[in-house]
Amino acid sequence: MLSPKLFSALNDQIKHELESAYLYAAMMTWFKSENLDGMARWMEVQSNEETKHARKFYEHIFDRGNVAELQSLKVLAKKWKSPLDVFKAAYAHEQFITGKINELMALAIAEKDYAAQIMLNWFVTEQVEEEDSALKVVQLLEKIGPSGQGLIMADRELGKRE
Repeated sequence: MLSPKLFSALNDQIKHELESAYLYAAMMTWFKSENLDGMARWMEVQSNEETKHARKFYEHIFDRGNVAELQSLKVLAKKWKSPLDVFKAAYAHEQFITGKINELMALAIAEKDYAAQIMLNWFVTEQVEEEDSALKVVQLLEKIGPSGQGLIMADRELGKRE
């Protein structure tokens, strides 16, 4: 059984993960409206991944004898100025999520909840990958600039994400 504090924090994280999925879906929509289908595909994959992350949290809650309590979601953003701004926002959001995962790990350690620590270890590793993935796109878009052939090439490349 989860402690009340950890149970509440894990439910909060489900909300953060689902808001992440919603944010990336909004980014996908924005890219579609800009005819950048490859970047839209990248965000679609990202959105789906965040939904899977939420599922991992609620499965852990269920496995521990509790029932997840889903919360209302906020729309975090809908519009951006450029592809670079979108990926900078995605990178900043991943940094925010990393902070939340680190807070959860600190709480699991304080609560001596070893099962939660094992589950959260996966997320600690995953967040390194998530931040790196978004940062690499930011760096690429900074190098190629706001328009032209480089942007089209980047869009095609990002569309290959599985």
